[in-house]
Amino acid sequence: MKTAFITGAAGFLGSHLVDEMLRTGYRVIGYDNLSHGNLSNLENARLHPNFIFHFGDVCDRQALRKAAGSGLDLVLHLAAFKIPRYGKVTDTLRINSDGTLNALQLAVEHSAKFVITSTSDVYGKNPVLPFSEESDSVLGPPTISRWAYAASKLFDEHLVLAMSEEHGIPATVIRIFGSYGPRQHLSWWGGPQAVFIDAVLRNQTIPIHGDGMQTRSFTYVSDTVRGIAAVGKADCLNREIINIGNNVEITILELAQEIHRLCAVPWPLRLQILPYNEISGRRYEDVRRRVPDITKAKRTLGFEARVTLDEGLQKTIEWQRPLVLGQSVGPEAETSTMVEGVRA
Repeated sequence: MKTAFITGAAGFLGSHLVDEMLRTGYRVIGYDNLSHGNLSNLENARLHPNFIFHFGDVCDRQALRKAAGSGLDLVLHLAAFKIPRYGKVTDTLRINSDGTLNALQLAVEHSAKFVITSTSDVYGKNPVLPFSEESDSVLGPPTISRWAYAASKLFDEHLVLAMSEEHGIPATVIRIFGSYGPRQHLSWWGGPQAVFIDAVLRNQTIPIHGDGMQTRSFTYVSDTVRGIAAVGKADCLNREIINIGNNVEITILELAQEIHRLCAVPWPLRLQILPYNEISGRRYEDVRRRVPDITKAKRTLGFEARVTLDEGLQKTIEWQRPLVLGQSVGPEAETSTMVEGVRA
């Protein structure tokens, strides 16, 4: 039985990936500091005999090594700090760079395959679409802190490919495009879907950041996780980059309208356009369009998104509705109850 070590295991993508790797016969060690993850996301996994969870920070190298134990075959590094819209730029840079270095060194020590989830944000303001893995990264100036996330993930990608070559371990970089679905964080950290669904179900105004005409390509979580798992298990794609996502493009305004329709509520749609400088009080630049070229994923992995946006949004709404109505524990619960090495 192969062993997979997953950082960010209690998070949105991480917890779904834990379930998928267990389902396909792996022994899984999960690692998370629960800063944005939640133990309730691992409710089923914690009952599985081949799963163990460790509470810890990826920036703590010794804790990471202790949790890993011996005999890892695969390190799946998902732990990261996201776009610093409203501060915490240093956290974004340090957590992403230090955490990736520590996870990489763990893979080197175990001669394990290393897979990192990077982001479509690294393509930045490149106007040439769709984005292929060879597309240029066009980032804004460092005086705009929003680009710290993309810069940190680009550094991570260079580090992964360089250490893979230097130490002779197989490694792959995955660029994720707009994943959403059950277990997503119920704030802007989790993406616009959660915020929009919450506003519609509560008969509140939907906040639209920017002008709403920016486009995204959203990928339902089961498709994203299937792609990540396929990369982890594949013998190809060594020291390569691959896009995993859905190539259907939609504006943020259209997303809000579609969520309102699918929620089937009696009240009308209400929108509030919020310019970025009014939200954060600082300069902010957004990516106007974001669409992946998934030709490489199709050719090498047979990967293609299967869940349509309507289907995925409907499943997400069904999951989120009882949370909004107070019929289940929220996403911030249980974060103080974990002790190291708990299986159930």
